[in-house]
Amino acid sequence: MKFLDQAKLFISSGKGGNGCVSFRREKYIEFGGPNGGDGGRGGDAIIRCVDGLNTLIDFRFKQHFSAKNGEDGKGSEKTGGNGQDIIINVPKGTIVLEEDNKTVIADLREVNQEILILEGGNGGFGNSHFKGPNNQAPRKANAGLIGEEKWIWLRLKLIADAGLIGLPNAGKSTLISSISAAKPKVADYPFTTLNPVLGITNHKSKEITIADIPGLIEGAHDGKGLGDRFLGHVERCSILVHLIDSFSEDPYEDWKTVRHEVESYSDELAQKKEVIALSKVDGLNEKDIKEKVDLLEGKTGKNVFPISSVTNKGLEEILNTVLNVIEEKKIKEDTKKWSP
Repeated sequence: MKFLDQAKLFISSGKGGNGCVSFRREKYIEFGGPNGGDGGRGGDAIIRCVDGLNTLIDFRFKQHFSAKNGEDGKGSEKTGGNGQDIIINVPKGTIVLEEDNKTVIADLREVNQEILILEGGNGGFGNSHFKGPNNQAPRKANAGLIGEEKWIWLRLKLIADAGLIGLPNAGKSTLISSISAAKPKVADYPFTTLNPVLGITNHKSKEITIADIPGLIEGAHDGKGLGDRFLGHVERCSILVHLIDSFSEDPYEDWKTVRHEVESYSDELAQKKEVIALSKVDGLNEKDIKEKVDLLEGKTGKNVFPISSVTNKGLEEILNTVLNVIEEKKIKEDTKKWSP
């Protein structure tokens, strides 16, 4: 399935039905009074978060969504039927924004969470509402109120426990294909991954969701190479796993390049726990591996895990670290939730 993380939609709610002008006409009742019914209410426009979706690709070829109009009122004080709501289903992690693509309307993170975007127009009153001592046979009824319409943006930010970051060709796709059922394209050239990928791995009977985003380049936080869009997909993660190619001539410079983009994108993202994985070490001897690990640990002040997605070296250790961070975060959130 192709991936789409941003879409622009035009939505409109339904018009209310018109009120009816009608009079009671029955045998032996010469002067029947007004009995026109009210118009039905127009349908609402609703956005709902559902399970089973992980992309906005359904909105690539359909951008207009309209609720149904309410039915007109009828005689015998029969109210017209209400218009059917339009319900737009979106995946978890979808942010709804105004047309300016900046003002947030809602952040949908939970299944079945929904938001009323536009209300349908009210139905008009029938002529029975206008009967009075001075006008016992009104020939007046209200028209239904028109619905509302607007353009909105949908922006998807993946909800994952851990996010893989690094320069192009750092080995992120190979890693996620080794530890999960996700099968991203893997090749020995930059920008193999063009779209974010979600993988799920089971470690120590715990489920971990991992997001693999395309490789970051210098200027990513300003949108170069769509880097700002890609970084948005790891904003919700508990931990960042920073992959560095062990065959790089300057691993520390690689780390600084990506780290600068993360810090420039947002302070919140920069504050997230980060672990460093030196990838593709199956092609190096132990001496070279130790030298590069010591170099990175000395300059970054962080633990560095030498890993190989081919031989599975180091994967157990790095998954243990990821799981510990995730569990600690959940405990803190639960404590905060239940504390008075």
